[in-house]
Amino acid sequence: MAKTGVLSSNPTLRARAAELKKELQRLVKIIVDDEDCSVQTIDQAKHALCALRELKFNTRSSATTLTSSLKLHEQLPCPQEFICPLSKKLMRDPVVLSSGQTYERPFIEKWLKAGNRTCPQTQQVLSHTVLTPNHLVSEMISQWCKSQGIELPDPVQNRIQEGVTEAERLHFFSLLDKLSAAALPQQKEAAKELRLLTKNMPSFRSLFGESVDAIPQLLTPLSGTKSRSGVLHTDLQEDVITTLLNLSIHDSNKKLVAETPKVIPLLMEALRFGTIETKSNAAAAIFTLSALDSNKTLIGKSGALKPLIDLLDEGHPLAMKDVASAIFNLCIIHENKARAVRDGAVSVILKKIMDGVLVNELLAILAMLSTHQRAVEEMGELGAVPCLIRIVRESTCERNKENCIAVLHTVCLNDRTKLKALREEENSHGTISKLALDGTSRAKRKANCILDRLRKGVNITHTA
Repeated sequence: MAKTGVLSSNPTLRARAAELKKELQRLVKIIVDDEDCSVQTIDQAKHALCALRELKFNTRSSATTLTSSLKLHEQLPCPQEFICPLSKKLMRDPVVLSSGQTYERPFIEKWLKAGNRTCPQTQQVLSHTVLTPNHLVSEMISQWCKSQGIELPDPVQNRIQEGVTEAERLHFFSLLDKLSAAALPQQKEAAKELRLLTKNMPSFRSLFGESVDAIPQLLTPLSGTKSRSGVLHTDLQEDVITTLLNLSIHDSNKKLVAETPKVIPLLMEALRFGTIETKSNAAAAIFTLSALDSNKTLIGKSGALKPLIDLLDEGHPLAMKDVASAIFNLCIIHENKARAVRDGAVSVILKKIMDGVLVNELLAILAMLSTHQRAVEEMGELGAVPCLIRIVRESTCERNKENCIAVLHTVCLNDRTKLKALREEENSHGTISKLALDGTSRAKRKANCILDRLRKGVNITHTA
């Protein structure tokens, strides 16, 4: 008799599996249809496939098996890439930091909770502290463990089963009751405590998924205020918005949070009228929620790109990276690219790049928008070509060069008059030829395409 699958009995996992299948279908279509699809797209497809496999075939390991398995793997030589740099042990729940480094979740969470905002390995300042599951490494560890006869527990199931004491549960609901009370001091006190609890205790994040009324109760203090009339209490707003960010980090909460009717409008209001800390946390919450494709669509339709672009234009250093990350994530789906272009993203992004602000992140967004016809036209009209040529010539970042040459290729395909600037650059500095020799594989392809067009242009001139 066949075993009953985890997915069939768990609606949360079923919903997650549906999301992953939809994402996988989208990515595979891009890979099949686009000859120039990026390595990043292929990696995203691999991650989605690995995540789906984990959801479909996971089973719970008993405590006895776990103990014996852990003892066994400690005696075996383990591939170095499977070892957490902090714990020095085999990872069971590998996650990626914004620096790109992978760590065991509990150990990097402890590092971040201690107030550190740098990567332990590279010492790079973190653009955000959202931890992304590294499904590829997790799958590789799983395959290695199977080959060695080692059984490790499923980290997702372990997190679902994290115990919450009855006292904690009662305290949680008492705080929600306070938020629903009329007295403002009680609301502020409860909101501040929930912010701290959801930051430091994952179990409190999961409690919000147990009650359909929990998130609406959290929003009660903001739902009853009118920010434009000056009665919004900014400290209360900051605590509630930050709690939403904390909730959104929990994978099982992403769909629930985004689909709660008042969440996205209140995040948009925070982007417009909050303190800079509140604005930054609202942008980070949108970035985290947009990990799901269904949420990308929902957030885009809600009109959230406009206040994000306005905040990017505002240019406050504290909020810029969170805003750029949110815009990038949302623009992965085509309909949001159109919304971003309509809302003025191209001119704002180009201005910031020309000013040398957040160049790496904004070039990535610009390259993504270059698949939209109106965006390409605006880039040509707004003087993107000289700016991008200069970056290709002067930058030491291979990814930036790749993004620049990809945009230049698209702009020049759209408007042949822009080839003149590229011809002058090639004649003076040989910039395009150098990139065709030394760039990333994608950069080489784009550079060679431009060189071919430049040669054809010369031949046509000579023939004429």
